[in-house]
Amino acid sequence: MPEYQFYYDETEHSRKINYNTVSASNYYDNFVTMIVGWPSAYDEFLMKYIDFEAKYSGRKDRNGEIKSTTLSQKQFQYGFASLNKQNTKFVNDFLELFDSKICIYFSAESKIEYLILQLFNSYHNNSCIDADLLKYSITKALVVYRPNEIIKALYESPESFLKQLKIFLRHRIKCNKSNLKLKKAETKAFQDALIILDEISDAPRLDWDYHMSFMGFKKYLQEKNIQNYRLTIDKEGNDGVESKTLIAAQEVGLNNLEESHSTDCPGLRIADMLAGIIAKLMKALCDALHYQSLDESLHKKILTVGWFRLDNDKLRLYKKLYQIICVWQPAWYKAFSGIYSDDLIILNAFLNFMNHFESTKEISGSIDLQGEYFNTFACEQLSKYFNRRKCKLPVEPINPYNEEAYLNQRGGKVFFDSSRQCVLPIHEGSQKFEVLSVGIAENRIPMVTILLKGKPECFQLPKEFLKWAFCVVDAATVGEKMFPAKVCFTKVEERYYADIL
Repeated sequence: MPEYQFYYDETEHSRKINYNTVSASNYYDNFVTMIVGWPSAYDEFLMKYIDFEAKYSGRKDRNGEIKSTTLSQKQFQYGFASLNKQNTKFVNDFLELFDSKICIYFSAESKIEYLILQLFNSYHNNSCIDADLLKYSITKALVVYRPNEIIKALYESPESFLKQLKIFLRHRIKCNKSNLKLKKAETKAFQDALIILDEISDAPRLDWDYHMSFMGFKKYLQEKNIQNYRLTIDKEGNDGVESKTLIAAQEVGLNNLEESHSTDCPGLRIADMLAGIIAKLMKALCDALHYQSLDESLHKKILTVGWFRLDNDKLRLYKKLYQIICVWQPAWYKAFSGIYSDDLIILNAFLNFMNHFESTKEISGSIDLQGEYFNTFACEQLSKYFNRRKCKLPVEPINPYNEEAYLNQRGGKVFFDSSRQCVLPIHEGSQKFEVLSVGIAENRIPMVTILLKGKPECFQLPKEFLKWAFCVVDAATVGEKMFPAKVCFTKVEERYYADIL
C-alpha cells in the first residue's frame, strides 16, 4: 500500500473573533480548511509546482513565498469572470498542475453555526422537534440577513443575544407576511425557533474548536482506505509550542503528524493557494447572493450578468476546478461541512452549472437569463439538501462487499437483489432477537439486521411486518433511535407481532 503525504492549511480564520472582526468589510462566515496530498513517490507533482513558483517569482512576498493573498478578493467580484488577464493566466497555470493522482479534502465551517450549536447543545432530534433544522434555520438567518444588533450582541454582550435574536425573528415573521409564498418555510422555521428559545437561558461561548475539519479528514482516510500517510500542518504560533490545530488533530485520532512553516514546505503553499481560490469564490458567491437590506429580502436574489461575461479561458478555469473538486478522486467525504452548508452547496452547484457549457457562445446567447437559470438550479440543490436534513437515517458511503452485495451500516451483508436475502424464520410462538437495525428494500420488503452468534446478519422479515417496519423507519427519520434493542417477534395463528423490549 503506497504512502501518502498530505498538507493542511486554512483560510478565512481570524485568530481573534470579536465584533470589529465580524463587522469588517472583508469578513467571511466560513472557516475554510484544505488538505492536499499525493503518493509520496509522485515527485513530479512537487517538481512541477517548484517550476510554477519560479515562473511567477515576481509574485513572491517578503518571506519569499507565493501565497493566495497574491489574488485579491476584489478580483473575484464576479468569480473568475472578473479576473484580469494576468491573474487568469496565473490561476490557470496553478490548476493545470493538478491531475487525477492528487487527493484533496476540504471543509467549510460556519462560525455563526458553531456558536448556535453551543446555544442549542442540549436540544436533540425527537418526534416533536427537528433540532437540526432549527439550528440550520437560525444560522442561515444570521448569515444571510446579517442583523447588526444580533451580531454585535453575540460578541460584545452575549447575555443579551437571546433577547435580540427573539426580537429579530418576530420582526422577520411580521415582514414575511408581505410575501407569504416566498417566505412560508422560513416563517414556519422561525415560529418553531421562538418556542424553543423561550426555554433557553445560557449565553454561547466564543471559544473556537478546531476538531471538525479533522474529523472529516479522518472519515475521508477511512473511506479511501488510506492507512499509510503523513500529515504536515501549517505551523502557528511560537516554535516549541504545539498549536491548537495540531492538538485537535491528535485528539481526533490522526497519526503521523508534524508541523512546518510554509516558507520551508511547498506542499503547505499548494494547500494555501487552493484553499484561497475556493474560499474567494465561495465568498464572492455569498456576497452576490446575500441581502443588502431587510426590505430587499422579500424579493428573489440572483446573480447579475457580470458573472456570465466570460471568455473561453475563464470558462476553462471553472471546468478545471470542477474536475479537481467533483470528478477526480471522488469520495463522499471529499468536502465536509456542518449543518449549515449553503455556501458549499452553492459553490458545487455553480461549478456544475458552468461545466455543462461547451463554449461561451452558449452562455452569451441568453446571458440575461443565466442568473435565473442558475437560481433555479441552485434552489433545487438547496432543497434537496434541506430535505435530506429532515431524514435522520444514517447516510454514508456503503462498504463494498462484491458485485452482488454490500455491507450495511451495521455490518450485515445485503444483496442488491433483495429476493436473495434469507427470510428470518418466525415460528409459532415468540422468539427474541438482538436487533441492530430495521429497513425497507426498494421492492417494499422489510429487512432486519440482527446479532447472531456475535456477528451481524441481515434477513428479510415476513411481509406481514411491512407496516411495523414503516413505523420504525418513520420514527428513525425524525431522530428516534430505537436500536440496538431486543425485539420479540411473535406468530400466533398466522398473526404477526413485534414488541421492542
